[in-house]
Amino acid sequence: MDDDAMTCPPDAPAFAAEGEARPARWLVTCDHATNRVPPWVNGGDLGIAAADMARHIAYDVGALGLARALAARLDAPAVWADFSRLVIDPNRGEDDPTLLMRLYDGTVIPANRNADAAERERRLERLHRPYHRALARLAAAHPARAICAIHSFTPQLRGRPPRPWAVGILYSHRDERLGPAMVAACRAQGWVTGDNQPYNGHLDGDSIDRHALAQGRPNVLIEVRNDLIADQGGQQAWADRLAPVLEGVLAGSGL
Repeated sequence: MDDDAMTCPPDAPAFAAEGEARPARWLVTCDHATNRVPPWVNGGDLGIAAADMARHIAYDVGALGLARALAARLDAPAVWADFSRLVIDPNRGEDDPTLLMRLYDGTVIPANRNADAAERERRLERLHRPYHRALARLAAAHPARAICAIHSFTPQLRGRPPRPWAVGILYSHRDERLGPAMVAACRAQGWVTGDNQPYNGHLDGDSIDRHALAQGRPNVLIEVRNDLIADQGGQQAWADRLAPVLEGVLAGSGL
């Protein structure tokens, strides 16, 4: 981690960031960076098997390593949430019904089954809100900020067909300034690229909606298939591939 990396206090770790002084317009974010469960949440155990905590239901496998490598390659700051999305999902609005999941891809989350409004508020206050305050501050630190959100997706959900894409480019119908050009640029590289696949690119209240769309900031969300970035070599390779594409699309947009 860089010398200028920052973390929130050890009694309530919610986020980490690095490269705050880097000059690039880009801010690289990673909402689903880790599978950590704070010790004050059910003793640090959600009640599911370690194998489940190691898969995509708990976090975006490989996404943090890719985000950090990409930010370094772009000479841009990076910020990420340091808690599992199963504790509370930082990429959901506070009123979203999927903010605190009780069932995910066939796995019941016992520690969430009886989580009441007070527990939901506690997790919001100690995790979700500090992360978004940090993201908002870093987003506002450059007058012409552009946001690149990094996620990863599993090659196949249980009971579903395999997903064919190596990369997915997600964007909202409310801002198509970068997304379609990124899709075209990725396909020009020969990558099997999803256009708002494997997920729809707009979700009211999510991180892009909150920190990019609401302020008119250029943005793109990149999903990389997690088996391609499962190790450091894959993460660095994809950072090296994606960085010039991002730079070229932003420059070509005239924004």
